[in-house]
Amino acid sequence: MDGYNRVNPNISVIIPHLNQHSALERLLRSLEVQAYGGAGFEIIVVDNGSAKPLPEACLANPRVTVLHENTPGPGPARNRGASVARGAILAFIDADCIADTGWIQAIAFHFQKPDSAAVIGGDVRIAPRDERLEPIEAYESIFGYRFELYIRRDKFAGTGNLAMRRGVFDTVGPFAGINIAEDRDWGQRAARAGFPPAYVAEMIIYTEARQTFSELARKWDRHIAHDFAAVRGLKGKLAWALRIGALAVSPIVEIPRVATSPRIHGARVRLVAWGFLVRIRLYRSRRMFQLLVGANPADMALRWHKD
Repeated sequence: MDGYNRVNPNISVIIPHLNQHSALERLLRSLEVQAYGGAGFEIIVVDNGSAKPLPEACLANPRVTVLHENTPGPGPARNRGASVARGAILAFIDADCIADTGWIQAIAFHFQKPDSAAVIGGDVRIAPRDERLEPIEAYESIFGYRFELYIRRDKFAGTGNLAMRRGVFDTVGPFAGINIAEDRDWGQRAARAGFPPAYVAEMIIYTEARQTFSELARKWDRHIAHDFAAVRGLKGKLAWALRIGALAVSPIVEIPRVATSPRIHGARVRLVAWGFLVRIRLYRSRRMFQLLVGANPADMALRWHKD
C-alpha cells in the first residue's frame, strides 16, 4: 500500500494500548486502507502493560513498530512512541478507535498548507453496534466527544484524534502522567506557548460508545477528580458548588440541542438520548458534591485504570 513507507515516513501514527486487542486489530485494519499516496507514514503501538501479549496480527505486521511502556497511563505511552517517531508530523489515535479512510489524508493536506496551524484535532463520531441505537450510543453521539467545542472554547484537542508538528511537541514537552487530564494539560500548555489548536472537520475517527453506564461513570470520575485538584480556597469551593447546581439543571437547557442534533434521528432516539443525559449529569453532580464534602480525588481519578 502506497501510504506506508518505513524508510522515510513523514507522519508517525502513535497508538497507546492497554488490553484492547480486538479493537487494536480493527484500528490497524482501518489504517491499512487509508486513501493516502504521500511520502508515507509509520505506525507505532505502545503497550501499557496488557495482561496478555499483543495479537499476532500486530506483532507480525512489518508496518508496525511495537514498544512497551511500564509507567501506567496513556500519556507516558504516547511519550514513549514520540521518543522514537521519525515523522515530521505526530498523529495520535486511541486503540479503540477506527480511522476514517481519509484520516491520514486530512492530516497531510492540512500541514501542506502554508501558515497552517501547528496543532490540530478532528471530529469523533460514534460507530453504532446495531441499526437500533442504544440509549448510551444516542447520548454519546451528541455529547460524548465534543472535540470542536474543546478546541474552539477550551484550547485543547482530545488526544484520541490529535496531530502536531514534531517541533511543537519538542517545544511544549511530553504529556503528563495518569493523575492529570493529559489532553487538556498538554493542549493548553501548547496554546500558552503560541500553538493554539485548529479544528479540521475532515479529520474523522469513529469509536464505539461505552457499553455500560459504569464505564462512562469511570470516565467522568477521572475528569471530575482532575478538575477538583485545581480548586483552591473558599472562593474555589464556592465556584465548584455553583457548578454542581448548574450541572444538575443543565439537561433542561440541552433540550433544543437534543431535539435538533443532526447526529441522531427519530423521536425515540432523541428521547432516550435526553433521558441518559439526565442520568449521567445527575451522577456527575453527586460525585462533584462528594468531593466538595471530603471524598478523596486520587481514589476517584485512578479507578478507571484499576478497572
